[in-house]
Amino acid sequence: MSLTQKPIGIYFEHPEWFKPLFAELDRRGLPYEKIDAAHHLFNPAEKESPYSLVVNRMSSSAYLRGHGQGIFHTAGYATHLERIGTRIINGSAATAIETNKARQLSLFESLGLKYPKSFVINHASRAVDAAKELRFPIVVKVNIGGSGAGIIRFDTPEGLQAAVDNNQIDLGIDQTALVQEYVTPRGGNIHRVETLDGKFLYAMKVFTTGESFNLCPAEICQIPEEQSAEFCLTEAPKKGIQVEAFTPPAEVIAAVERIVAAAKIDVGGIEYLIDDRTGDVLFYDINALSNFVADAVNVVGFDPYARFVDYLEAQLPAGSKAAVPAELATA
Repeated sequence: MSLTQKPIGIYFEHPEWFKPLFAELDRRGLPYEKIDAAHHLFNPAEKESPYSLVVNRMSSSAYLRGHGQGIFHTAGYATHLERIGTRIINGSAATAIETNKARQLSLFESLGLKYPKSFVINHASRAVDAAKELRFPIVVKVNIGGSGAGIIRFDTPEGLQAAVDNNQIDLGIDQTALVQEYVTPRGGNIHRVETLDGKFLYAMKVFTTGESFNLCPAEICQIPEEQSAEFCLTEAPKKGIQVEAFTPPAEVIAAVERIVAAAKIDVGGIEYLIDDRTGDVLFYDINALSNFVADAVNVVGFDPYARFVDYLEAQLPAGSKAAVPAELATA
């Protein structure tokens, strides 16, 4: 046992997405430990965490990789860390919003922000009733999705009814879904605004055909015909998908910062589009998991992981040195 700084705990389940984060931590010589969120245990009786800080990078798409148990486990772990006084980046409040699209709509409503007209259902049979109040086309969007998973478009009431009758609608791992008007984005692009420490970091326009309902511009994923655990492409710019940096209007940035403040998100992205029919700004997704855009230096002009690690260093508690096993001080 030696006196050394407690490591930062990086709590994650995807094997590829956070390599740039680990590289930046290694570059600075910061001690950290990789925490496998898919095969995790914790002791609720412990009084002190072995980590100086825990960074929550759990993904809502984990169930596509056979790791759905981690989504629900994370809520309890985050609550535990907060109770014993361990700083967690994107804690229990952020987790609750990230993993529940119905809560996201409620948050938009509470802030007076517009979003696509929607209803929330907990049984596929109610999709038809909800759709009667909506303009077609519509989408059925699972409550816990992530990376655009579990979104199905219906162009007609008859098509929706047939899908219900044939038990073809899966509401996802919590059996809850949104029934939502499909909105054609003006200019053929959606927008993602990344934030850090409650403030605007950068924004991107992502140009989409509208045929893929995976609106995950931080990675620019493409949904194949069958959902796959590995459909996200971290080297998106090399795949010919048009991405461009831009600065949103001041009122949009202000709205985004209000959203992340209300959701208690330390680092995350907010997605919106411009309704081609009305010109309205419609917010539609809150992401507490930010996989910063591939080739960020060329796309947005700087390395967001460097700024993220700057933030993590600033969050380390004063006097965070303690006697911990040497193996915990290395990744």
